[in-house]
Amino acid sequence: MVSGVLRMIMGNVSVLTLARPKEILKATRKMIYSKPPRNKIGAAQSFFVMSVFAVAMLTPAAWILHHLPEYRQRSKQDQQRPRT
Repeated sequence: MVSGVLRMIMGNVSVLTLARPKEILKATRKMIYSKPPRNKIGAAQSFFVMSVFAVAMLTPAAWILHHLPEYRQRSKQDQQRPRT
């Protein structure tokens, strides 16, 4: 009984796994375009976008590193205070 159920489950799984990549491949092919881009992006636009991205990524790290001495002083003050 159990082996029959397992065979049925495994049989359905193998059919589904074989059919699934074909569906994914069809969906992927619909998204691929072989034509050149409609709007070309210039060097100035690329530089601007990359600069904004770099600033957005590096600003939080720079803020933390700049204020690191203040954070250290706060932790020393917290350690010196007796807890009640």
